[in-house]
Amino acid sequence: MINFLKTYRKVPPTIFKLMVAELFLQLINSSFTLVLNLFMTQQGYADHEIASFVSYRFMSLVFFAVPFGLFIQNRRIKPLLLLSAIALPVVSLIILEAITHKQNEILLLAMIVWGICFTANQIAILPFILRNSSTDTHTESISLNASVWSLATIVSGVVIYGFSGINPTLFNDKVLLQLFSVAGFAGAWFIWQMTTEEPVKPATGSGKSKLANYDWALIAKAVVPTGMIAIGAGLSIPFMNLYFYHIFGVGSGSFSLLGSITAVIVALFSLQAPLVKKRFGYEAITGTQLLAIIALVLLGTSGFFSDYNIAFYLAAFCFIIRQPLMNLANPMSSQMTMYYVGKQNQEIVSAITSTIWSGSWFFSAILFRYLRAMDLHYGYIIYITAGFYVVGVASYHLLIKDFRRRENLGLVG
Repeated sequence: MINFLKTYRKVPPTIFKLMVAELFLQLINSSFTLVLNLFMTQQGYADHEIASFVSYRFMSLVFFAVPFGLFIQNRRIKPLLLLSAIALPVVSLIILEAITHKQNEILLLAMIVWGICFTANQIAILPFILRNSSTDTHTESISLNASVWSLATIVSGVVIYGFSGINPTLFNDKVLLQLFSVAGFAGAWFIWQMTTEEPVKPATGSGKSKLANYDWALIAKAVVPTGMIAIGAGLSIPFMNLYFYHIFGVGSGSFSLLGSITAVIVALFSLQAPLVKKRFGYEAITGTQLLAIIALVLLGTSGFFSDYNIAFYLAAFCFIIRQPLMNLANPMSSQMTMYYVGKQNQEIVSAITSTIWSGSWFFSAILFRYLRAMDLHYGYIIYITAGFYVVGVASYHLLIKDFRRRENLGLVG
């Protein structure tokens, strides 16, 4: 066995079952990320129209995530995970039919519901892991969760590339997305199979008194870096397939293969997070993020000389290496943030983090729509993303310093 995988033996069986369930749900998310925008393009939707619908996927979550975080604090999480695992595949199939038949009102509503279902799942997972695993397995469990998205992207990317190569007419983008949506129902079965008794404390107080129990100053410091990273990411990441399609003529099959290659490296990097943390500490967060920003800037620059063959290879290389570097930091930053805010604030921070990502991606998608409607080059949009990332990394540097200060005072853990 590879040495770095030995540490994952101690992850509880319940968490492993949750990760398998998450894999099936992430197959839907990753396949939609790889192909849905291109499928909409083939159905006659313009870039700015696609961005508009994508923005609605995140809009409702601005108002949903925090109340949901408050809701789950003193409740069992498994039933909510099961509900979202059933609803997500259903809504995914509705989205595909709405696009095909140009039922834009249904599409808009389905995008909103899809975002709620997926984000409810993502909000609940981290508190569930912290409740159902011991402290000495938190890093491994969180890292395993971070690598699931990569594994799903590997599987979906290889399947899309392989099937579309065999028979692109039979296995068109819609059929492939339908297959992954149906496969998502398996996630509900694995969640149903989980056996756990969640330690839930009785609720104390309600309304304003409950909100007053949170350390809002501490929470604000913890979420600022996430906000900067999220705003920048929302401008580029959801639309990277459009960048490669319009700049380099890369179709869904080839982009899916590119995504799979990237995901392999992401998975390997994410699984290394416990070792990196052990050797370099949380300070490794900013180092890996800065390298990712350099790769992102080079990726955007390649679009300005796309007539040269080397431009595509540079873009592909930077795309492949950027995401693993950024994702390597995610398990460490998530764990540090949760320890920084303390147990009493963890559920609400998970919800606020999802709100920030959703809200930022909503407003970023609207900004992307206007920038593309103005025909602004993709390279400049990527530069704007890099700018937000730089501010986010600087914020993480300050947060790590404050974490160490509080750690020395015995205030975190």
